[in-house]
Amino acid sequence: MKKLIVCLFIAVAAIAPSSAQNGVTINEGIVTEYFNASIGDEDAQFDDESIIPAGEITSTREKIWNLWKSAVENYDEEKLIPLDILENRKSGSWELPSSLEPNAVMPYYYGCNAYPSYDADSIYPLFLYMHGSGDKAQEWETGIGFSLRRFYSPGIYFVPQIPNAYGEYYRWAIQSKQWAWEKLLRLAFVSKNVDPNKIYFFGISEGAYGSQRLASFYADYLAGAGPMAGGEPLKNAPMENVANIAFSLRTGALDDGFGRNILTQKALEVADELAAAHPGYYNHYIEVIEGDGHTIDYRPTTPWLAKFTRDAHPDYVYWENYAMYGRYREAFYNIKVIENATTSSNARACYELKRDGNTIDLNAKIVNYSTSYTQGGIDMYFNKKYSTAKRGKIRIYLNEEEYDLSQPVKVVLNGNEIFNGMVMPTLETMVESCALFYDPERLFPAAIDVDIAAKSAVPTSIDYVTENIEESEDASLYDLTGRRVVNPLKDGVYIKNGKKIIIR
Repeated sequence: MKKLIVCLFIAVAAIAPSSAQNGVTINEGIVTEYFNASIGDEDAQFDDESIIPAGEITSTREKIWNLWKSAVENYDEEKLIPLDILENRKSGSWELPSSLEPNAVMPYYYGCNAYPSYDADSIYPLFLYMHGSGDKAQEWETGIGFSLRRFYSPGIYFVPQIPNAYGEYYRWAIQSKQWAWEKLLRLAFVSKNVDPNKIYFFGISEGAYGSQRLASFYADYLAGAGPMAGGEPLKNAPMENVANIAFSLRTGALDDGFGRNILTQKALEVADELAAAHPGYYNHYIEVIEGDGHTIDYRPTTPWLAKFTRDAHPDYVYWENYAMYGRYREAFYNIKVIENATTSSNARACYELKRDGNTIDLNAKIVNYSTSYTQGGIDMYFNKKYSTAKRGKIRIYLNEEEYDLSQPVKVVLNGNEIFNGMVMPTLETMVESCALFYDPERLFPAAIDVDIAAKSAVPTSIDYVTENIEESEDASLYDLTGRRVVNPLKDGVYIKNGKKIIIR
């Protein structure tokens, strides 16, 4: 992977008011270069020490998003076909990376089923439907038919056909499909027609396995997910991760193939437990339907999902960071992994984040699974053993709506306060988070880096932390407005010799 570093160093002078008064300067060429590298999956790095004045966070976010949108629209790749009514059955295709799946071309239908009230300038929900594992031509045709008649929730439908109908390639959650779904999200977010807070993944049978796994893996992008006639072992799709989305799983009571019925029942039991422990966060519609086999009534799922809207900035986040077909997510909601908390392939890091005002309560744990029940050669049920994480580094992103960035932010790690101080909005953080999430709801202006082993945290904009300030002329301190500071406070953010520091 090629590495590209784009840097724009702006010195923070001892007298800072001019920067704050005049606002932040954005070098559009450098930002665009960084965005292009990110879209191309190059290992890009963006460095810019500019502080965003509090009154300009919203306008700066708008400028950065427009630069991102332009970069995506101008990037040389296969785009989504123009939106039309679904009844016209307009289709396109994407070639998937050969490094992930050879000879993989994924056809798809793309259209809006809000006919005859369809408006080319309106905003709609987006539904991604994944078909079952029969003959792929027939399954695709059934999928478009269902999207027109049985899944009738008004919205835009993306109905793909599996590229290769054999072996492990007939899976909707493998890495080649992850590439496709992330591309779909990236293109959808810059579309004038897609509501970024009403995106839903759902599917039947093999599509149910895929959508259940993807729900846990991509919950931060979704308003809801609706697998039907499926049921995954929960090690493959931890229920804890779907804390903030609408999750539906409906399976026939007589559908015992691969243990689908008992796995659905297990998901219901775990979801009920989580909902009782965390009221309001685990909205679920999980049903084992008496008298039904592998064929059920598919109509209830999308209308139930469509009632829910994504909360992109929830007060509670749980992330069991697991590899899906060998690949980890780099970030989830507002948490980015800098250094994994475990090096064992048999253990997973878990991050539980609760926000109360300006206080972040973070529990970092390690979970180990052991199989408690096997059926037909499939590990079905598991015991989970937790321990406190001892290592690892994460970045926690903050926005100005949930956090009052004019006041100190407190971080409590596993019960111990590790930070209580000011966090500055910076251009670097906003640009980085834009490229990381490619999500209009998640251009974060500020962030804090947490070192679990050191039990410490610092804002990402800080150059260094010190416990001693020499009483000399060259050690003069200034606050962020450029005023001289005589008696600095503990955990305050200051300017010293053009660098941003924290005094502990």
